[in-house]
Amino acid sequence: MRPSKREYYLEIARTVAKRSTCLRRQYGAVIVVNDRIVATGYNGSPLGADNCCDLGTCRREDLGVAQGERYELCEAIHAEMNACLHAGRDACVGGTLYLAGWQDGEVIEKPEPCSMCERVIKQMGIAGVIS
Repeated sequence: MRPSKREYYLEIARTVAKRSTCLRRQYGAVIVVNDRIVATGYNGSPLGADNCCDLGTCRREDLGVAQGERYELCEAIHAEMNACLHAGRDACVGGTLYLAGWQDGEVIEKPEPCSMCERVIKQMGIAGVIS
């Protein structure tokens, strides 16, 4: 059975999420404009920084920080931001961001961007998010 476009792009986002270097949650984002993928991104450390998965430790986890709080303590860049950075604003305007995630080996149902990523998505001119 041929998947719908929504299913197709979300499955790609789920695969991208598997590249995440985060120990807590793995997210993948795919930006699509005019039925063409313009960028993908996953959550992970900035270029040149040590990855939590390689270090075997998460600073926020070690400090007992709840999910969704104290993002300034996290080394990682979120999947949505990484995809936006890779594409640039001109390539994103009017597009759709597909977002998928994993936690403890299970698909996260209806993942949502954090408030910081919501602002970036809006600034990039992305018309909507599908999860």
